[in-house]
Amino acid sequence: MQKRLEDYLQRLTPQGIALAFSGGVDSTLLLAILSGLKKKEDFPLKAVSMLTILQDEKEIKEAQNIAQKFGVEHDILTFNPLAIEAVCHNRKQRCYFCKKALFEQFCNYARAHGLKYVIDGTNADDLTVFRPGQKALRELNIISPLAELGINKKQIRELSVELGLPTANKPAAPCMATRFEYDTVLDEEQLNRVKQAEDWLRRQFPQLTEFRLRVHKNLARLEVLPIFFDKIMAERALISRNLKQFGFDYITLDLDGFRSGSFDKINSLNTEGKR
Repeated sequence: MQKRLEDYLQRLTPQGIALAFSGGVDSTLLLAILSGLKKKEDFPLKAVSMLTILQDEKEIKEAQNIAQKFGVEHDILTFNPLAIEAVCHNRKQRCYFCKKALFEQFCNYARAHGLKYVIDGTNADDLTVFRPGQKALRELNIISPLAELGINKKQIRELSVELGLPTANKPAAPCMATRFEYDTVLDEEQLNRVKQAEDWLRRQFPQLTEFRLRVHKNLARLEVLPIFFDKIMAERALISRNLKQFGFDYITLDLDGFRSGSFDKINSLNTEGKR
């Protein structure tokens, strides 16, 4: 798999590559492979990250550290997704409009630096779930090597372990808009209180590997893996008291446990119920 990925990327290197770099497991694998190729034969390469209100600033700092470790030039752009109506109102197709505007900036950056290709870390699994942003990538001719080679998340993590990458077991970090119901108006205050609440949970319960705090107006719905239910219930008074300090009136534990894209599933069920 590594050889296939190297061969694929090597065809692009002579004309320059801008890697959309989040510092997550997918883009870090691409960065590592590209860094290795660059050491063998130099070529124009930049890693580019985007700082927005819809992410945790710690992710950008981690991306900086990883790029520095691999000796790849790294730039950070800024972008206000809440200026886009579909994002601000958390429409179901928000990801399309957000990703279109974001990657247009990446494309402009690539042109300004004489780099022909913009690539990203979309993987094969992303093509099987609800991802409106994929349409924007196709429209802008963004190259997704992992997806095109049929490499899925499990394989990416396995190869990352083999290469000793620090992100091999890093949990996914989707944008903060996924914490809110569709058609909810988003603002900086709401987004920050969820960030702060999730940060408190991480500090208080470092053993929680994956979780989400989903928001339904003044109710916070905590999704954790079922193996942590007993721990959460044992600390329910502490959790309730502290999360209410972030402005929530009601705190609930979701008995279905953590699952990615749960608002997509809820929306799908509601749509089916109306037919």
